[in-house]
Amino acid sequence: MSVEVLDGATIVNFVEDEEAFTVSVRDRFDDLDTDQDGLLSYAEMLKELQSLRVFETHFGIDVKTDPEELARVYGSLFEQFDHDLSGRVDLEEFKEETKQMMLAMANGLGFLPVQMVLEEDSLLKKAVERESASASAAA
Repeated sequence: MSVEVLDGATIVNFVEDEEAFTVSVRDRFDDLDTDQDGLLSYAEMLKELQSLRVFETHFGIDVKTDPEELARVYGSLFEQFDHDLSGRVDLEEFKEETKQMMLAMANGLGFLPVQMVLEEDSLLKKAVERESASASAAA
């Protein structure tokens, strides 16, 4: 993990860089696709969904949430990715939903820089790295 500075533009520019975004999403998809069948099952995506920690924290403090409620939320999140409701998520579905989520984050952040703790392999970290590389190349 590392502390990085980013804003909404960092994320939007990353998403709009079709090549960088596609490569990063494909890499993440491949990491999740443990059986290498080109599709993500609910079980394969569960760890990723759990990492979102939708209900587990409240103002940074861990809270106990009903396991059944969590299961419903994770199921609903999986369905957001599973556009054709096949019970599996293909790369295009994963990419499109990831894009929508990242643009929603960018909108929420706005254009004032904020400091965030980012995991090394996260898409947000890749957005920051892309921005840094672009700034270095322009200098």
